[in-house]
Amino acid sequence: MKSHMIKMAAILLVSTAFVTGCGKKKVDALPPAAQGTDYGQNATDPNAGTGQIIPGSQEDFLQQVGQFGDRILFETDRFNVDAEDQAVLQRQAQWLAQYPNTRVIVEGHADERGTRDYNLALGERRANSAKNYLTSIGVDASRIQTVSYGKERPSALGSDEQSWTQNRRAVTVTVR
Repeated sequence: MKSHMIKMAAILLVSTAFVTGCGKKKVDALPPAAQGTDYGQNATDPNAGTGQIIPGSQEDFLQQVGQFGDRILFETDRFNVDAEDQAVLQRQAQWLAQYPNTRVIVEGHADERGTRDYNLALGERRANSAKNYLTSIGVDASRIQTVSYGKERPSALGSDEQSWTQNRRAVTVTVR
């Protein structure tokens, strides 16, 4: 029993020495930004730091369609596009007509209630409803991808009706 305790103490001592010997490495350069995003602009970008919005970018999209013009909201367990949602999607389609080389991803989301699988399926139906409406008013379907995040990416934290309302949504995000 005593030799077992001595072995355990020795292992603990060696592992502690090993861990403390591993210091943090200094990062000389960050990895490049993901392709097709506006993230990680650096000083070589002529518009970086100038406050100018790049035409066709996500920032331009948000400026043109309005603060919450990138999203439509849904009722509980629903995925239908109502008249208010149609107006939002029509503004999005008008913006997309100005930038025919810009593609978008429509993200489907759900509130926290329900199972993970149910909410992923519901998010997919919501994203596809938005995509189908956009294509019905003239946006080429090949420019639109869909993805469902279910309840995994809430917009509002909380377990109340106000939070749930904000989380039941489809959000349009530009891709370069």
